[in-house]
Amino acid sequence: MNVLLSIKPKYANQILKGNKRYEFRKSLFKNRDLDMVYIYSSSPVKRIVGAFSIKKIIEKHPKQLWNEYKDFSGIDEHDFFDYFRGKEKGFAIEIGEVKAFNPINPKDIIPDFVPPQSFCYTDKHWAGVE
Repeated sequence: MNVLLSIKPKYANQILKGNKRYEFRKSLFKNRDLDMVYIYSSSPVKRIVGAFSIKKIIEKHPKQLWNEYKDFSGIDEHDFFDYFRGKEKGFAIEIGEVKAFNPINPKDIIPDFVPPQSFCYTDKHWAGVE
């Protein structure tokens, strides 16, 4: 099982460059037995641009997440706390091996593709990434 994760283009680029080692989420997928996380770079890019493995998933209060992982967050403090406003818990996905590939328009493969709001499960192996 794989996950297709919607990520804003500026953060997707930080992941691909290796500057962002943690992806933060207010909620997370229930199935944690995943092979790969595919990066869907949201509007205006609207392409699958790469993939990464998960080293581990950390669940803590947003203040703790920021204090521990800010140096590799790829996000500024204001945007981080704006995202987590009012939340008592958050998740940090520690990014493992990253693979970038030529951007894929998912509609070329799945004509009725609808981008996920946050994430969706998929059994596809995009761009032959195993």
